[in-house]
Amino acid sequence: MLEEALIRDVHGAQIQHAGPTRSADWDEVQEFCRSVYMPYRVQPLERLSRPDATMISARAGRVTMTRFSYGTGIYLDQFDPEAGNILVLNTLRGALNHQCLGAPAQTGAGDSFVVDCSRTDYWLEGDPDHMQLNLTIAHQVMEETAERWFGFVPDDRLWTSRIKFGGANSAWLKLLGYAAQSVSEPGSTAADGPLGRHLEEIICLELLRQWAAGAGVRLDDGARAAAPRYVRQAEEIFETEARQAPSVGDVARRVGVSARTLSGGFTRFRGVSPRAFLSARRLDGLRADLLAASGDRTVSEIAADWGFVNFGALAGRYCDRFGELPSHTLARSQRKQSLN
Repeated sequence: MLEEALIRDVHGAQIQHAGPTRSADWDEVQEFCRSVYMPYRVQPLERLSRPDATMISARAGRVTMTRFSYGTGIYLDQFDPEAGNILVLNTLRGALNHQCLGAPAQTGAGDSFVVDCSRTDYWLEGDPDHMQLNLTIAHQVMEETAERWFGFVPDDRLWTSRIKFGGANSAWLKLLGYAAQSVSEPGSTAADGPLGRHLEEIICLELLRQWAAGAGVRLDDGARAAAPRYVRQAEEIFETEARQAPSVGDVARRVGVSARTLSGGFTRFRGVSPRAFLSARRLDGLRADLLAASGDRTVSEIAADWGFVNFGALAGRYCDRFGELPSHTLARSQRKQSLN
């Protein structure tokens, strides 16, 4: 499924890409890499060797997929942390050696490796035969996915872990194959819109699970229970009283700590402020009401029930979280009801 990923579509037809897809010019190759990965330093393993690079990219939501090789042996380091990106290097053929705890980790065909270059240093060495189907994901996108699915943002025990995972016939490789086919469909709108958001979500969620398993970080009940009791009690209040939007000070008083302590606990154990946690729960509640609304209700009416008054700002925040406007959610729900 991955042998011709991003080269041919599901019907076997050659995919037409904008811009060059092969290059023997180091400057051109590095410009491509800066645009899809981040700035870093590259050194050929053989002095004065020239690249014979494959350079193909596609997007699935905010995830950049690249079919890439240098066509020569290389050593890479000095990845720019300011770019804020996570790399997932999936080896199709050949081999890479990656900086890891203890001895370097090697990935061969079917193996994957994840590193958050915004949180830890990193180097890799690739043999002349390497071919990759890589992913570039902003750290912020992964944080948003973790908070949305698990209610908190993992700390650096996860982000600083450099993990090898996957393997031939793994669920991860099958997911990559599905994503590559989806973005390669003739007329695909996977870069943006519902399909892109769907692919982004399932890729990031599965990556989080694989990464956490390799790093020994629990994402479900174990991770949530690791927070102090006052944080978990405050979460329950924010979740059950989201419509009333209790103040941080009031919730802190009810759980027996200062507002400063509560804010510090959320920042440390959830990666977000109490106000941001409450805002997310209120948006979740609004979405649930939009999806359940009867045919004659409007977005303004439903939003007013939640105490939202600045509908322009609300629309922007809602779109950032769910990838669509509140009006689109309501319209889809009403169309579904009309068909029933």
